Amino acid sequence: MKTFLKTRLAAYLLPTVAVVILLIVWEAATQLLQVPTFILPAPSDIWAAGQNFGTTVWRNGIHTLNTTLMGFFLGLISGVLLGFLIGYSRLAYVILYPLLVGFNTIPKVALVPLLAIWFGIGTIPAVITAFTLAFFPIAVNVAAGLATVEPEMQDVLRSLGASPWEVFRKVGFPHSLPYLFASLKVAISLAFIGSVISETVASNRGIGYVIVSASASFNVPLAFLAILALAVMGIVLYGVFALIEQRTIHWAR
Repeated sequence: MKTFLKTRLAAYLLPTVAVVILLIVWEAATQLLQVPTFILPAPSDIWAAGQNFGTTVWRNGIHTLNTTLMGFFLGLISGVLLGFLIGYSRLAYVILYPLLVGFNTIPKVALVPLLAIWFGIGTIPAVITAFTLAFFPIAVNVAAGLATVEPEMQDVLRSLGASPWEVFRKVGFPHSLPYLFASLKVAISLAFIGSVISETVASNRGIGYVIVSASASFNVPLAFLAILALAVMGIVLYGVFALIEQRTIHWAR
């Protein structure tokens, strides 16, 4: 059994079986308990909504995916640079880290109305909101990866005449990669949350807009369809980063 759990087949088969069982139980419970569709639609109702509104969800899902990826990559670039700066500079850590923590505690939904005033409704507030949620875990994890490098390893390289850049390239950067990839898998989920938050408040496109519009018209199956589409996109991107991590830093696993 333990050997099977470690196989690639188990990694795909077991989650699939779990999802199928969940859908069966969900369908049976809603049918037996006669739950109204506007409270909790059955999977069959969501499937029917997919037949009618699949194109709408697909089009708005692509918009949400684009804004999420733009915000995420902005967060990746700024988070990595800031993480390197905080991890290597004690002065930068003392000055910037409290500001980062303070900014991260601000509920991002409170910023969306201000972003809508400054930039109008649409793509820009969604990208900025995704960025603000994505860059913090990346910066913190990269800084932690650099800060936890063993001093002995750095001292050995310096004693051999290595420059600060060589110490970073041979020790600091490889040591921070596991932390970076761990943060990427968290950050992409947070970026989706940021985009959808903005779309529910300050947008006329996207998955968040579909959910709000469907809920306003009591089209709950459509709202669930949009939520499931968002979950699928999040799982796919999480899997992409997990695969890149496995291929890139297999030595750290």
